[in-house]
Amino acid sequence: MSTTFFTVVALTLFVITLWIHLKQKPRRDAVKNINGPINIPLLGALHLSYDLTPQNIFIKSMELGLKYGMVIKVWALNRLIIVSADAELNEQILTSSTHITKHQLYGVLHEWLGNGLLTSDGRKWHSRRRIITPAFHFKILEEFIEIFNRHSKTLVNCLAAKADGNSAFDVYPFVCAHTLDIIAETAMGTKVNAQTNEAGARQYTNAVLEMTKTVAWRFLRIHLHSDLIFSILHPYKKLRSVKNLKIMHDFTHNVIKKRRAALEASLNGQSSNAEENSEDIGSKKRMALLDVLLQSTIDGEPLTNDDIREEVDTFMFEGHDTTATSLACTLYILARHPQVQDKLLAEINNVYGEDFSKPLTMMSLNELKYMECVLKESLRKFPPVPLIARKIKEDFKYKHSTLGNGIIPAGTEFIIAVFGMCYDYNVFDNALDFIPERHENSNLKNHFQFIPFSAGPRNCIGQKFAMYEMKVTLLHIIRSYELLPMGKEFAPEMGIVLRSTTGMQLGLRKRK
Repeated sequence: MSTTFFTVVALTLFVITLWIHLKQKPRRDAVKNINGPINIPLLGALHLSYDLTPQNIFIKSMELGLKYGMVIKVWALNRLIIVSADAELNEQILTSSTHITKHQLYGVLHEWLGNGLLTSDGRKWHSRRRIITPAFHFKILEEFIEIFNRHSKTLVNCLAAKADGNSAFDVYPFVCAHTLDIIAETAMGTKVNAQTNEAGARQYTNAVLEMTKTVAWRFLRIHLHSDLIFSILHPYKKLRSVKNLKIMHDFTHNVIKKRRAALEASLNGQSSNAEENSEDIGSKKRMALLDVLLQSTIDGEPLTNDDIREEVDTFMFEGHDTTATSLACTLYILARHPQVQDKLLAEINNVYGEDFSKPLTMMSLNELKYMECVLKESLRKFPPVPLIARKIKEDFKYKHSTLGNGIIPAGTEFIIAVFGMCYDYNVFDNALDFIPERHENSNLKNHFQFIPFSAGPRNCIGQKFAMYEMKVTLLHIIRSYELLPMGKEFAPEMGIVLRSTTGMQLGLRKRK
């Protein structure tokens, strides 16, 4: 009896496996021109996925690229995944107005960010993008320069305790608090005083760090994409996630509540001059992103509290974390290239004078051409968002110089390896080296080869904001301190945003 039972079960499983395998044949045929590892029927190359960790994914991916090429197909169960570091193919995906749906992996972020600008698609994404874009107009950016300047001076003061010329330290926490102060005041119209040890802000940044690590780890474990399975198999991590979510949501809720009260008082004519000039309300001349959200409507209906919260969560996270990583990585790499530091300092003194007599404006910041090259080269070596992922909802037809004409079938998970393109030795000579001068006369055949802020319809809405913020910050630090090559080497770790298991370590010496 038992033998018959197990025979029936085995036969049933075989039939189901064969049926699934045959059902996927049209999709397999569609991508047969794309190389990839051997796939076991039904399981695919699942073993490769579980061999990846946030720490080894960069090396493993490079090894696969050298073996199979810049475009790789991988099956995991019945999921077709295409990983591309090919700028020609990536351009066609990124510029498409149809294929803008984010990968289902972003669903792991739903509890945190809801369906904000980062994770939404379709009509909702278009509506939100249209509302938010004016908040980053260049005329508004001009007014942000003073805020960048003020918080950069605070950062320089905070770093003074570390500038003994002998001790290594991780610069990331300092820069992270700095960028949080900036995004809160500019986009949310309120101050959180993260750099001056405001407990709530410090708790928020720590929660973000832990949450992004957990999400990155879940990304690489397909079965953990299910929140139910994650909760059952890893109850402690689930509890930590719930706790961190509460910390982050409470923080942004207080930001919204604070700004809403100030805005309502102002609109009702109840605010006194003292209130209008208070540090909580911010500049009268401009309208903060949060003000825009609080006063916007879609189809005649105001945004709900949940609508506003998910956008605030998105911008509070993205607006400080990616920029903090970029700045910290730039400082780390500059500490190991003194000749680049010297050239950068010479440019700063040339533009602003050694007595810093020239005012800080967008126009004068645009004169810092070499600094822009330094920042671009740092973004190439350390892309803050190493991967971009899309869900192909309908068959995508492409034309490619080496792959020929083909189709990426509906249901495919398309991963754009930003870091892979940045290290393509066919495009960037001595790709492992830090050479800012390569960006002075950039002659890339395809500008999608270098996309630290993504590209196409879903490009980063705040990229100009981030570049000016980084310029002002870097300007103040380089004028004040010599960066020294101290501490542990950078050890990359995959996350929603790039991390280093050793931090971004360096030393400081005050300039005379």
